[in-house]
Amino acid sequence: MAERSTAAVDVADNSGDEPLTAKADQSTADGVAKNRERDTEDVEAQGSGGTESPGKASPPELHSGHKLARRYRLEECVTRLDGFSSWRAVDEKLRRAVGVHILPADHTRARSVLAAARSAALLGDPRFVQVLDAVEENDLVYVVHEWLPDATELTALLAPGPLEVYDAYQMVSQVASAMAAAHREGLAHLRLNPNAVLRTSSGQWRIRGLAVNSALRGISSDTPQRTDTESIGALLYAALTQRWPYESDAYGLSGLPKDVGLIAPDQVRAGVHRGLSELSMRALANDGATASRHESPCTTPEELVKAIGEMPRIRPPEPSFTAPPDYQRTTYQQGTYGRQAPHPGRTQPVPTPPPPLQSRTGRALKWAVSALLIAALGLGSWQLADALMDQGGKSDENQTQTNDGDDKNSTAPKPTKPFPIEGAQEYVAAGAAQHPNDVGLTYDNSTTTGWRTSSYKDGPDMVIKPGVGIVYDLGSAQDVSAATLSLRYVGNHTTVELYATDSLGSSTPLSSMTKLGKATTNGTSVKVTVDKPVKSRYVLVWLTALPYSGEDSANYSESGYKQAITDVKFTG
Repeated sequence: MAERSTAAVDVADNSGDEPLTAKADQSTADGVAKNRERDTEDVEAQGSGGTESPGKASPPELHSGHKLARRYRLEECVTRLDGFSSWRAVDEKLRRAVGVHILPADHTRARSVLAAARSAALLGDPRFVQVLDAVEENDLVYVVHEWLPDATELTALLAPGPLEVYDAYQMVSQVASAMAAAHREGLAHLRLNPNAVLRTSSGQWRIRGLAVNSALRGISSDTPQRTDTESIGALLYAALTQRWPYESDAYGLSGLPKDVGLIAPDQVRAGVHRGLSELSMRALANDGATASRHESPCTTPEELVKAIGEMPRIRPPEPSFTAPPDYQRTTYQQGTYGRQAPHPGRTQPVPTPPPPLQSRTGRALKWAVSALLIAALGLGSWQLADALMDQGGKSDENQTQTNDGDDKNSTAPKPTKPFPIEGAQEYVAAGAAQHPNDVGLTYDNSTTTGWRTSSYKDGPDMVIKPGVGIVYDLGSAQDVSAATLSLRYVGNHTTVELYATDSLGSSTPLSSMTKLGKATTNGTSVKVTVDKPVKSRYVLVWLTALPYSGEDSANYSESGYKQAITDVKFTG
C-alpha cells in the first residue's frame, strides 16, 4: 500500500512560522529526521511543563476550574509550549478524567491539529489512546483524549533498569502491529518516544498522540513509515539496554559513548536476547546506523511485524510461588481482645489455647459424630460387598462366554492418543487475513492465549466471508478421529467444520478438500467427531458461524460477531 500523508503529518506546509523543533527535525536527503527525538524535552509526560516560544500565537488565559463546552473542567496544566497547552481535566457529564490539548483558533497549526485529531478518532483502534472530541469553539481549538490513570510510561518503567526479555518482546510486538494498522489507514505518529508508549495495569501496551502530537509541533516527514519504524527500533533498543541509541541523553536515558557509532544492544549490556538485539538493529537502519549483519533492514512497521513473526516466540517466565507465611494468632483469636496492650519491646508468652470440645455440649457432639461415622462405615462396607459379589458373578459369566465364543469378545476398544502439532498457518479463502501471527498460540498448551477473528456486524452465520480458520500440520499422515477446541467467547452460536487438505497454505480451494465433521456449540468448548477417519497430514479447522460478544479490551477486540481459539487438540 502506497504511503499517504494526512493533514496530521503535513502540517509544515500549512505553517507560516518555522516549527519549534525545526533544528532537531530537519529532514535529510532520504527524508528521515536527522536528529529526531534527541532532545530531552518531556512535554508529553504527565506533570511536566515547558516554556512558551516567542513569535507564536499566545495561548488563551485559562485556569484551573475553567469549563469547556460546559462539560470539561480543567484541573491541572501539564504542558505549556509553542502556543498550546495540555491539561488534565474532568468530563463532568461522564464523571471521568480526560486529557485536553488547547490552542487558539488563529494558531498557525490549528487546522492541522483538528484534521489530525479527527483522523485519529476515526481509526478506533483500542491499542491507541483514543481521541474523544475535537472542537473549534469561542476562538479556541481543543482536542479531548483518554486519560489513563493506571498506565505507566515506558520512561518510568526504564528508570530502575531494562525490561525483562518477555516484556520487551511484548512491547515491540504490540507497538509494531498497532503502528502497522495505523499506517494502513494513512496515519503516522512521528513522535513515537518513551513518553508516548504506556503499559496499563493489565499488561497491555498503548500508544498516545497518534498524528496529534506531531501536528501540535509542526513535525512532518517525507517517509513517515520509515520514521516510525526507526522510532520503534529505538524503543526496543532502550528497553533492552536502558540506553538511548544516539549520542545525546534523552528521556532520562544515557546516550551512547561519543564517536563509537551505533553498536548492537548485546554489545552494550550482557545477557541481552540475541534475536531482539538483531531486530532492533534491523529497525535502526537510518541516521548513521547499520542494519543487522545477516538480515535486511526493516523500513516499515509491516516489515517489522513480519520479522517478529519469523522469530522463535518468546514465552513468559514461569511464575514463582512463595510459601505462605506461618499462621500467627491474633490477640482477638487468643481471647485477649479488649485487654491492655503489652508494653513495647517486652516479649509476651503466647497462652496455650484450651483443648477443643471439653464442655458437656462438646462431648455430646463428639459422640454423635462418632456414631454417624460408624453407621456410615457399616453401610458402605455392606454396599461394597454386595457390589463385589454381583461383579464376581458377571465376571464368571463373561469368562464362560469368552471361552465358548473362541475369544470373540476379548478385543478391547483402542485408546485414543493426541497428535503433536508441528506447525500451523491461517487459511484465507477470501478478503484479508485475521491475525496470522497468533496461530501458534492455539497449540501452546495454554488457554490464556490464542488466535481471534475480526469482529463482524452480521451473524452468527458469516456473510462477507465463507469462513475463517487455521490449517494444522500434524507432521505426518494421521487417522484423525476427533478435534477438541477451547474457545473464548460464548453465545449463539459457534459452528466448526473439519477438513482434510493436501497443503499447509491457502492454495487448495475448500471445494476440493474432504470434509471430516461438523459441530456447533454455545459455550467455550466444542468437540468435532470424525465419522469416517481419513488419513491426512494437514487438517483445516474452519469456523462458519460466530457468536456475538461485547468489547474485549484484553484482546483489543471490538464488540461484534467474533470468536477466539485458545487451544486445539487432535486425537486418533
